[in-house]
Amino acid sequence: MALALVLNGQPRSFDNLNGDASLVELVEELGLKSDRIAVERNGEIAPRTGWAKVGLGEGDRIEIVHFVGGGSGRGI
Repeated sequence: MALALVLNGQPRSFDNLNGDASLVELVEELGLKSDRIAVERNGEIAPRTGWAKVGLGEGDRIEIVHFVGGGSGRGI
């Protein structure tokens, strides 16, 4: 059975995830690099070191923020 989540404000259904999936599995399903994102679950920031232990539930609200680097390369 597919897992329904609200991801960055949009309802999404994940056919490859079920009710015992973890944040690690969601990040992998989305094809994201874990060292370049921050994740919030139901209003609480989830520390990266605990993602494997954070289970997902039907209707959970997940916010994922990507870190972006850049700049001119010149020092300030």
